[in-house]
Amino acid sequence: MHDSHERALKALERRGRLRTLTPRSGVDFSSNDYLGLASSAALSESVARALDRGVAVGAGGSRLLRGNDPEHEALEADAARFFGAESCLYFGGGFLANYALFSTLPARGDLVVHDALIHASVLDGIRAGKATATPAAHNDPEAFDDAIKTWRAGGGTGRPWIAVESLYSMDGDQAPLADLAAVARSHDGMLVIDEAHATGVLGPQGRGLGHALEGAPDVISLHTCGKALGTTGALVLAPRIVRDYLVNRARPFIYATAPSPLMAASVRAALTLVQSEEGAQRRERLTSLVAFAGREMTRRLGIGASGSHIQPIVLGTDERAVSVAKTLIAEGFDIRAVRPPTVPEGTARLRLSLTLNAGEKATARLVDALARALQEVPA
Repeated sequence: MHDSHERALKALERRGRLRTLTPRSGVDFSSNDYLGLASSAALSESVARALDRGVAVGAGGSRLLRGNDPEHEALEADAARFFGAESCLYFGGGFLANYALFSTLPARGDLVVHDALIHASVLDGIRAGKATATPAAHNDPEAFDDAIKTWRAGGGTGRPWIAVESLYSMDGDQAPLADLAAVARSHDGMLVIDEAHATGVLGPQGRGLGHALEGAPDVISLHTCGKALGTTGALVLAPRIVRDYLVNRARPFIYATAPSPLMAASVRAALTLVQSEEGAQRRERLTSLVAFAGREMTRRLGIGASGSHIQPIVLGTDERAVSVAKTLIAEGFDIRAVRPPTVPEGTARLRLSLTLNAGEKATARLVDALARALQEVPA
């Protein structure tokens, strides 16, 4: 009955691309817990206080049935104020939110131009939607502009949508958001910014790299809560008409059990924390760690620094990436090999994630171990 599944798994294993679940162990260089909040006393105490005041663990139904809890609405109001948008809608996760956005908002006859390195959740949402889609060269505003012009010249009459990440999850580089916003505006289009890896870390008080664009009628942003905010879920910041449309038309919102009210309370606490002096200190410590890691990578390995808390180490083949990762894991570092199709063919890599769960000493040890591993497993 499952012969075809077994053959597919064996084929993945032969190619070095079989995924498995492994327990977390070693020094954290792989998580997205950039500010070290996931296990922090501050968030743990906020959850305990929420339980003490009677916040429910489960929602018990979709938001459109009985699952709409005061904690959801309080979070959405707080988030809209903090990020500077007209309204907010809380989803259970970033993948779900992106899927909902792109399967619901772009209409038949519209065009979605997405960065060539956009996240899989956006691509899956586009496939489930009705709009035409085309990729544009990574971080190239002119390529986005050309794609829309070509579509218009071919008779396209709908609305163009531009889909980008503000900080790319596998390369750690920033999108030219101001230029992309100008392209969208020149074509009466919409710009959708996935701030997943910038939220809490970059921009004033961690508001993201697109903070200056928030609140514009032609901008939608997504801020995930399970990375630097240390909790779970995702916040879609948008004009109120867009929020209302999602509530009425987005199947992943309508037919899903609402996120945990307790987690909504924890996200509210995380937003408060990132605005506080403690939040500022955590961002400063992370900025210092990023600079230190960049210097060490350049000095010891000759690898150019990404300038962010995500540092790719491109090794080329799947086999080399897996082998180097295994060597580092054996030495006590939690760092993973990332292979196609998550990244383009021929660019298998280690994704070094810098978080406050590991300091400068651990980072220096990792770079030393990486230097040895790269000599032992040459290209």
